[in-house]
Amino acid sequence: MGPPPLPGAEPLMVRAARGEELERPPCWMMRQAGRYQKAYRDLALQYPSFRQRSENTDLIVDISLQPWHSFRPDGVIIFSDILTPLPALGIPFEIDDIKGPLIANPVRSQEQVDALRSLDTDAVHFVGESLRALRAEVAPEAAVLGFVGCPWTLATYIVEGASSSTYTTIKSMCYTAPRLLNSLLSHLADQIAEYAIYQASSGADCIMLFDSWGGQLPPKARWEWDVWSAPYIRRLVSKFKAVHPLVPVTLYANGSAGLLERLPSTGVDVVGLDWTVDMADARRRLGAHVPVQGNVDPAVLFGPARAVEAAVDDCLAKAGGSGHVLNLGHGVLVGTPEENVKLMFDLSKRPLAGRGGRGQGLPAAAAGSLRG
Repeated sequence: MGPPPLPGAEPLMVRAARGEELERPPCWMMRQAGRYQKAYRDLALQYPSFRQRSENTDLIVDISLQPWHSFRPDGVIIFSDILTPLPALGIPFEIDDIKGPLIANPVRSQEQVDALRSLDTDAVHFVGESLRALRAEVAPEAAVLGFVGCPWTLATYIVEGASSSTYTTIKSMCYTAPRLLNSLLSHLADQIAEYAIYQASSGADCIMLFDSWGGQLPPKARWEWDVWSAPYIRRLVSKFKAVHPLVPVTLYANGSAGLLERLPSTGVDVVGLDWTVDMADARRRLGAHVPVQGNVDPAVLFGPARAVEAAVDDCLAKAGGSGHVLNLGHGVLVGTPEENVKLMFDLSKRPLAGRGGRGQGLPAAAAGSLRG
C-alpha cells in the first residue's frame, strides 16, 4: 500500500473523486508536461530520445515537476507513456520521431500471446522511484497521478505494430479470431492492473486509465465497446481495487460521447470527459452523483484571455460545486501559449462561492436537472 496521507491533508483531487463539496475544484491538465513549455523543449535538446526522457528517474522527475514549478496544479502526473510497461511484458518497442511507436513483431498468434510474460516491476523501477520522489516533493499540496493504458488501446498498438488510422487488423480479429483477442486482452488486463497497483504502492494518490482508442470501435455497433473494451477495464479496476480500494481511478476514453452512460459500469470513481460533450449534458446523462473530470476545449487556450475565462466559467458553472476535477477535454496542444495555461490554473483557484456554484449561468430547467 502507498504511504497514507497526512491527517486532514488529503489532496483536493482525492476529495473531489469522493464527491465532496469543495471551496473550489482541483485542476490539472493532461499533457501538462510537454512541448508547449520552453523548459521542456530546452531539456529535449539535451536529451533528444523520448525513451531516455521517460525512462530515467532524474529526467522523469524533472519534467513532471516543470508545470508544478510554473503553475502549481492540484495534480502532478508522472511523465511517462502508456507503452512504457510493454518491454516488461516481453513486447519491445521503439518510438520514431515521425511515425510514433513501432513494434517490430506485432502479436497476432496464440503462440505469441502464450509467450508474453507477467509484469516484471524491476524493469520499470524508474516509474516507482519517480512516483516516490514526486510524492516527497508535492504532497500534500498536490496529488501525484500515475496512469496506465486500457487493454483495448494497448492492444491496438501491439496488434497493429504502430499507430493506425483504420485499425483494420485488430478490428478484423474481433470477428476472425475472437478467442485470440480475448486471450491477449485478458493478459493485458491482469498485468496492467499489476502495473497500476505498483504505481499506487509507490506513491500515486490517483490513477488515470486512458482508453485513447476505445472510441474507434465500430460506431454502427457501439456494443462492440461493451465486448472488447469494457469487460477488460472492469477486470483491471476490480483487481486494482482489491489492493487499493481507496485510491481513486479516473477513466478517460477519447471520443466516448456516445458511450458516456456506460463508462461508470467499469467500476471507476471518476469519468473523464473529452471536449466534444457539453458539461451540462454529461451531468444529466451520468447523474450528478458521478464525479467527472474535464472538459475545456484545449483549442480555447489559443484564444484571448476573455475566451479562456468564459470557457472555464462555463465549465465550472455546469459541473457544479462537487465531484468535479477541472481539466481540458484532451491534452495540452503543442504551441499552446504558456501564459494561457497559467491563466486557466489561476482561474481555477478562485473560490466557487463567488460564482454561484452548481447550475450558475444555466437555464432554470438545466440547473434543476443538475441538482438531481
